[in-house]
Amino acid sequence: MALPLILKRGLSTSTAMNAVIKNVTVIGGGLMGSGIAQVAAQTGHNVTLVEVNADLVKKAEESISKSLVRVAKKLHKDNSEAATKFVNESQARIKGSTDIPNAVKDSDLVVEAIVENLEMKHKLFKNLDEVAPPKTMFASNTSSLSIGEIASVTKRKDKFGGLHFFNPVPVMKLLEVVRIAETSDETYQAFMAWGKAIGKTCVTCKDTPGFIVNRLLVPYMAEAVRMMERGDASPRDIDTAMKLGAGYPMGPIELSDYVGHDTSLSIVEGWHKKFPDNPLFVPNESVKKLVEQKKLGVKTGEGFYKYNK
Repeated sequence: MALPLILKRGLSTSTAMNAVIKNVTVIGGGLMGSGIAQVAAQTGHNVTLVEVNADLVKKAEESISKSLVRVAKKLHKDNSEAATKFVNESQARIKGSTDIPNAVKDSDLVVEAIVENLEMKHKLFKNLDEVAPPKTMFASNTSSLSIGEIASVTKRKDKFGGLHFFNPVPVMKLLEVVRIAETSDETYQAFMAWGKAIGKTCVTCKDTPGFIVNRLLVPYMAEAVRMMERGDASPRDIDTAMKLGAGYPMGPIELSDYVGHDTSLSIVEGWHKKFPDNPLFVPNESVKKLVEQKKLGVKTGEGFYKYNK
């Protein structure tokens, strides 16, 4: 499947360096889960994608198919036959399922990518711990919850860690690999090797709120909103200053609209509940109002700015 070409374009690396993880199960077929399933399949892994019903499985598979076509056009822009082969071979490695016990029976790795709700994740991992083979490693793609708290309901904490991908998964090259105290060296090394095998640049982080990127990014966006709320500067001027003065491609107010105010508010409220004395984790009143008004940012056509849908 033209691995040297994929490597050259930074989309993946050879799966040969990743002998431990060959069969991957992804739980959750939304934006992140579909992306994770795609990058695993297009780099030679056998993937089972699990959703709660057949309609959602079909929706995820259709989303992956469209994304694979886009990747194929970049990889093989002058060779339609090779592009078609790439798409077909990648699709053939993905199997949809609604049956968790059957989906994990041969899994080397299960990646959870369901909603950011600790109770739901606990319920899922309790079940997975009972039905998955002893060899199977578990990972959560959570962006805001504690990996240790998620893992607390399992009996295989040594095989548990965080694998935090970034949206859109097929494009964004970073993977945050999160270790808890119990994560074994073997599990950590397997996660790092798999991350490299699917074309990601891996960084390691302890189980700290927001890991690396969100721990820095969310307070940065929140402080920009506080500057706006205090009248220190206008949203446009704040964004312009950071783009031209710091060289950022997008200003913090624009970025908060892009991320989604429901998402950022959920993260900050979770941190504030756990660390009430940390001033960096205080939710913005402006963001609360936008969420109440369902002005969530780019995805709804309006946040701090208005957008054409």
